[in-house]
Amino acid sequence: MIIDAHSHVHDPVEKHLALLDEAGVDKAILFATRPHPERATTLDELKGEMAVLSRSLSGSGDGRATALRELDAALAGSDRFLGFGSVDLFAPDVATAVEEIGRKWHGIGELTPPPGRADLLEPVLRAAGDLPVVVHGAAPTTAADLATIGALARKYPRTPLVISQLGGGHWIDAIELVRETPNLWLELSTASLVFSVRLAIAEVPDRTLFGSDAPYGDPVLARALVERVTPSEAARAAILGGNAAHLLDL
Repeated sequence: MIIDAHSHVHDPVEKHLALLDEAGVDKAILFATRPHPERATTLDELKGEMAVLSRSLSGSGDGRATALRELDAALAGSDRFLGFGSVDLFAPDVATAVEEIGRKWHGIGELTPPPGRADLLEPVLRAAGDLPVVVHGAAPTTAADLATIGALARKYPRTPLVISQLGGGHWIDAIELVRETPNLWLELSTASLVFSVRLAIAEVPDRTLFGSDAPYGDPVLARALVERVTPSEAARAAILGGNAAHLLDL
């Protein structure tokens, strides 16, 4: 089974399903989203969508309820999606939200604390138990945030914690953290360097996940990159879906 471990709701959803068909992907982990860059046909339209993203990353702005309704609709419309539920890191009762997600979805994410505030993840991890949690790894996540994520993973070893986007510009730190921390996982989407993907797979082949970050990335290209740098059929099968199936207990 080929599993894209990182994707966001598309508008329309049919566009996403067509991309999965083209890439030969069977299932995709699906996160809610407030911005929809796939709607943009001009640079100005894209800037408008990315402004929504900037506000959401800073912890401001609205649209959470709409994003969750879109996620519910996508999940109801296709059995190829594996839904993850979002948590408001500033909410007063994070534990209740985590409990509700555990009843409804496969995991929690993608969580994006403001820069320098990865400590906000702790209430989620305290409540998550063995429910997988996916954390945004690229900017605005900082090197200090990655260090905090590593410390929290060690504090809550029961919880599988996924660093997405190969840690962005801090990919060396991310690989080292995952290599040294048994409950950390590394998702490979939107990597800017081919050899960073090759090294991640070589260092932690059993906890590395193929992902596209669609619509920001492309499932076809992301799969081709993994296949290009993965040395064996067995490793390729693990990265492209076996590891994700193990993570989600499918």
